Amino acid sequence: MRVLVVGGAGYVGSHTVRLLNSLNHDVWVYDNLSRGHVESVPRERFIQGNLTDRSLLMQVMLDKEIEAVMHFAAFALVGESVQHPAMYYQNNVTATFELLEAMRSVGVWRFVFSSTTATYGQPDKMPIREDTPQNPINPYGFTKLVVERALRDYATAYGFGVAALRYFNASGASADGSIGEDHDPESHLIPIVLQVALGQRDAIQVFGNDYPTEDGTCVRDYIHVEDLATAHLAALEKLKPGSVLEMNLGTGVGHSVLQVIEACRKVTAHPIPAIFADRRPGDPACLIADSSLAQKTLGWTPKYVAIDSIVETAWNWHKTHPRGYATK
Repeated sequence: MRVLVVGGAGYVGSHTVRLLNSLNHDVWVYDNLSRGHVESVPRERFIQGNLTDRSLLMQVMLDKEIEAVMHFAAFALVGESVQHPAMYYQNNVTATFELLEAMRSVGVWRFVFSSTTATYGQPDKMPIREDTPQNPINPYGFTKLVVERALRDYATAYGFGVAALRYFNASGASADGSIGEDHDPESHLIPIVLQVALGQRDAIQVFGNDYPTEDGTCVRDYIHVEDLATAHLAALEKLKPGSVLEMNLGTGVGHSVLQVIEACRKVTAHPIPAIFADRRPGDPACLIADSSLAQKTLGWTPKYVAIDSIVETAWNWHKTHPRGYATK
């Protein structure tokens, strides 16, 4: 299939591009490189551009005879979304509508959307199912929910086939350690802990140890980036005109902050000191996915469930790329 991957030079996008290429799909990457890395994708398949440039998007889709679009080009920092909501509404909502309208203009109707558990806010019950009420508590989560609702309408009115895949905590790196996570600033727990092992931080700060969990620290569902990629491909292959797929992507297994730190100590053989600090406002105690719908509908099963195996792939990347793609 001829696929345009927007935001394909980012973390999850680049791993999905690699999977599609390995299966001989005709893949083009469209990214403005505001947060992505051109080193993570084949240069001969890279097109630099903004999602707000509808004419360029239409030209690319026509010239490359694109049949489907995967959309990863969102800003995804919760704190930043609170401080700069206008930036998030412009990029995550307005720019996405430009993309959808470009698709509609040229007759491309398959669309796979990178969504998030942040659309649920702070649910009372675990695990989180797709029928759990979606009550986002920050602009980031709300921008993703706005697009999800719009996709339903595009499916009904225009015959789009759409999939909204709600990630839990994306983690890990490619099995061969050649591409991985490189954010600035870094906000994900595993790479921050590994920065301590690399000597880039003195200690890892743990925000809160008085949550109602087994060890008092927050619990999250860590889903490997390559498992996310396989789910995107499986969703793409299921799309039909007018179809709407909305599902969670997680392992169904929760790991606490302290468990993640201990896994990093084990994998890296470094002590990794931890310092406890006050809770951060808005951090839910526990977020765990029920991904049975995705497993049943897509025939998809996460390959990486054990936290040690997820951390091991991340460490293979970070120890050989301590400054991310800048080391190349």
